[in-house]
Amino acid sequence: LVVKGAPETILPACRDLPGHTTDTAHELAGRGLRVLAVARRPCRAGDAEAELDAPLADLEFSGLIALADVPRDTSQALLAELRRSGILPVMLTGDHPETARAIALQLGWPEETEVVTGDELVAMERRERVRVLRGAGVVARVAPEQKLHVVEALQQAGRVVAMAGDGANDAAAIRAADVGVGIEARGSAAARNAADLVLTTGDLSVLVDAVVEGRALWRSVADAVSILIGGNAGEVGFSVLGTLLAGASPLSTRQLLLVNLLTDMFPAMAVAVTPSDDPSTAEHAASGPMGLDALGAPLLRSIRRRGITTCFGAVTAYLIGRLTPGTERRSTTMALCGVVGAQLAQTLYGRRHSPLVWVTALGSAAVLAALVQTPGVSHFFGCTPLGPVAWAGVALAIALSALAPRLERLQTVHHFYDTMTRLALRLGDLSQRAREPFRSGIARPVPA
Repeated sequence: LVVKGAPETILPACRDLPGHTTDTAHELAGRGLRVLAVARRPCRAGDAEAELDAPLADLEFSGLIALADVPRDTSQALLAELRRSGILPVMLTGDHPETARAIALQLGWPEETEVVTGDELVAMERRERVRVLRGAGVVARVAPEQKLHVVEALQQAGRVVAMAGDGANDAAAIRAADVGVGIEARGSAAARNAADLVLTTGDLSVLVDAVVEGRALWRSVADAVSILIGGNAGEVGFSVLGTLLAGASPLSTRQLLLVNLLTDMFPAMAVAVTPSDDPSTAEHAASGPMGLDALGAPLLRSIRRRGITTCFGAVTAYLIGRLTPGTERRSTTMALCGVVGAQLAQTLYGRRHSPLVWVTALGSAAVLAALVQTPGVSHFFGCTPLGPVAWAGVALAIALSALAPRLERLQTVHHFYDTMTRLALRLGDLSQRAREPFRSGIARPVPA
């Protein structure tokens, strides 16, 4: 009977073991070699099946086999790029802990990297397992079923987990991960079928490109949502303030539709399809993972900033029109130009390196100027052609609105935002309490 396997499994079953064997195995593993122990014994029974099922004991040590599993040339650069992008790699391997640590150091893991084994993780409670995996970068002697435990523990620690593998024993972990990556070049059908992404080649460096592309798309979607919601919020705010100032809404229905056409349609579409190599998106993609927070507090701040800027630009243009000689229609026309101009200026500032955004924004501005200055068309939209003084007032209003985001740095403005937030929450709570009797049936009408 000849057996081979992990030294910590084979060596304890050997008799008359040389004293330096264990130290030699550790030394070879420390050099990054995959170490196997080989032992044998004469068969004690004629039945081969019974011999194979018998426990390992009384073996004669034959020797050690050290295999060099050399990392790919691109592995170190790939891991460096992933870390630079804010992604923390974790290595899962069936090798000895010292072998795994040596390979990890070659690939760029820091000296203080913790190495934990699969059996140690399984023996831990869930909370302890989550705590250990927060600092561990290498999991050694991991069995196929233990890979699933590692993925689930990382998810319980609040991580978004991507699992890359090519074997059938990786399929369960690939399926459980938030993003499963299968490798088609040498992978099994089970790994490919369980994966969300399948790499057609063995080069994993394309994962970095996928991360950059995904983050750029996420950023573009968030910015497009900010344009749509923030711009409309500013228009609503201006309509309310304009009604308080003039007794009626300054912008007619046709003018509001024109605003949405010029600011929300083509510029927002251009922002949404901005390529990933655009500096405005590439900078965010390289700064680290955004997570769902990109559509949370940052998006709300962007919407608030855009709404305030749009409203400020429109109100300023409208007041300049009312304070300078001219008709009411001239003032509303200036307000219309102020609304559109303020929004287009913000869109250009956020995507100032994108030629497509420049073309759509300047094209929208040119269309607005043509509509306003063409007598028949201008009258159809409730406008009037503007003179040099009016256009100068519109330009001044747009320039002043660009300074509105800087007002957020003032302490007074911060207190105002906090007060309005608390007021909105209070109103929401009162509204919830007011609806409660209707839900409980207390105030329901009695049927006749």
